Amino acid sequence: MAMRRKRVRSSPKKRLIRFTNADNPVVSVIIPIYNERRTLAAVLQQAFRVHPLTEVLVIANGSTDGSIDIARRMGARVFAYPRKFGHDVGRSVGANVARGSILLFTDGDIVIPATKMKPLIKAVEQGVDVALNAYIGPTKKLQVHRVVLAKHALNYLLGRPELKGSSMTAIPHAISRKALEEIGAEALSIPPKAQAIAIHKGLRIERVNRINVGVKNPRRRRSNGADPLTNIIVGDHIEALHWVIEQP
Repeated sequence: MAMRRKRVRSSPKKRLIRFTNADNPVVSVIIPIYNERRTLAAVLQQAFRVHPLTEVLVIANGSTDGSIDIARRMGARVFAYPRKFGHDVGRSVGANVARGSILLFTDGDIVIPATKMKPLIKAVEQGVDVALNAYIGPTKKLQVHRVVLAKHALNYLLGRPELKGSSMTAIPHAISRKALEEIGAEALSIPPKAQAIAIHKGLRIERVNRINVGVKNPRRRRSNGADPLTNIIVGDHIEALHWVIEQP
């Protein structure tokens, strides 16, 4: 059954569109959130529009700002946890309960038009196992960001230099059900490791269309002038390399 939508009354100041998840979805959109009230409604509207047969899964970890209520009122399947867990663990949780043959991953704090995400889905429908955002971050600088360098280095060391800095760390990206089975849902919580597994197993991985999430990415909280996610992401790449080294 294709999705249906109808207007839902909320407060006098805000009206939300309620969508209905497909009974037999082709696409499962997985959206981990943590206090994304400001952007979530717009993110969900676009997520429900990526395919006629779509389900949207919101994985809320530690949210306390009303985001969970917004997701439920708009018709998403919500999995709420009281404590905040690892940065990308929500991807693994969502993948474990997704019903679609295609899994599309995005975030609750960046609004990406459905028209930009549809090519990723189409690529998987045409046989791609891992369809990546072709955005690679700024590289024409004297000092390239450590995360950008890590992405390029991993692909080069895995024998896929043509992927450049495209990575499962970045959103949006889509994977096939076959890729999920080969990679394993647990590994999705460490995106560079998931990418290393996919390449190691010979899955079809392609850069699809460029979606500049860099200009959309909200300013992260900084500690002593440093992005708190940088060390996490670089550490994930080191773990991915460790996995590669251990393979026979």
